[in-house]
Amino acid sequence: MNKKIVLSSFKNASSKDWGDWRWQLQNRFTKISSIKHFPIKYFPNQINADKIASVYPMAVTPYYLSLIQEDASGDAITAQCIPDMREITLGQKYPEDPLEEDSKMPVPKLIHRYTDRCLALVTEVCAVHCRHCNRKRFWAKPNSGNFKTRLGGFIRYLEKSPQIREVIISGGDPLIYDDEKLEIILAGIKTVQNVEIIRIGSRMPAVMPMRITKTLCRILKRYRPLWFNTQFNSPAELTADAARACNMLQEAGIPVSNQSVLIKGVNDSEDKMRALLYGLQKISVRPYYLFHCEPVKGCWHFRTSIESGIKMMENLRRECSGLALPQYVADIPGKAGKIPLVSISSSTKAQMHKYQYFFDNFT
Repeated sequence: MNKKIVLSSFKNASSKDWGDWRWQLQNRFTKISSIKHFPIKYFPNQINADKIASVYPMAVTPYYLSLIQEDASGDAITAQCIPDMREITLGQKYPEDPLEEDSKMPVPKLIHRYTDRCLALVTEVCAVHCRHCNRKRFWAKPNSGNFKTRLGGFIRYLEKSPQIREVIISGGDPLIYDDEKLEIILAGIKTVQNVEIIRIGSRMPAVMPMRITKTLCRILKRYRPLWFNTQFNSPAELTADAARACNMLQEAGIPVSNQSVLIKGVNDSEDKMRALLYGLQKISVRPYYLFHCEPVKGCWHFRTSIESGIKMMENLRRECSGLALPQYVADIPGKAGKIPLVSISSSTKAQMHKYQYFFDNFT
């Protein structure tokens, strides 16, 4: 598909509208019936998608939809944003909260797993509902609770926790908020003296790059040292618009790192992963982590075996620059955290045994 095809489905919409992130957000596709007027070659296997969307809601920006290629049955973008029957028929024994995040919340929506840092879930809303998301459980209850109450709880906890020096602002996607509300979050967290580093986790450069504006970059620059982590999973996402968004952040003095998820059919081959890593290096985005897809209910069909992931990364390591190589890890509950999966030692295997279901491929 392309911008012209998608834009033509909106009456009186212009290219200027297309470049406005608010227009993109307001015109997200949330029902499979709303995309059925596009040529069938783009959505050949989505007959029952509305049934899946009743369990795991659908949300796709016009921009991200425009990246879908013909014969979408094997398309990396389609796999990540269009409902698939396997989400509700396979792997139902997986937990909804595999990292046990809900049990690590000393105050609502603030996850404190590691001593010196915590993760603040400032929203449950995203521009695109990525079908491999490990927080799919939030989709049915967007933005539960009062914004000011939630932020106030974060700040009070941080003030009472002097060991916390780094706060990761995540969600959902924090850039779903407008600039004014986002700055309220940043300013509030920055008032806590022990907080030295702020990190933002956002998929906007990949799914709605027009959200990265000059005004936003000026705001973020005021709160440095600030790190920006995003998620590109396929070279198809590395468009000129995405590169421009990342470059704007970098020119504001904000480092941009990438945290991919290893997804079956999207990036689990050497050729696809190589193209992704080289593409990221080309736009100066550091490949930081490659996460083994977690055993989340609704994500069974995305999971590969650890053995195949290790083999792929070991082969790439022999030929790729170190600047283009992420650390391949599995994130597991508790303080064990992110376990490197390049070479599994006997001690690491002992740690893994406790959470064996994280590593079973169920095939």
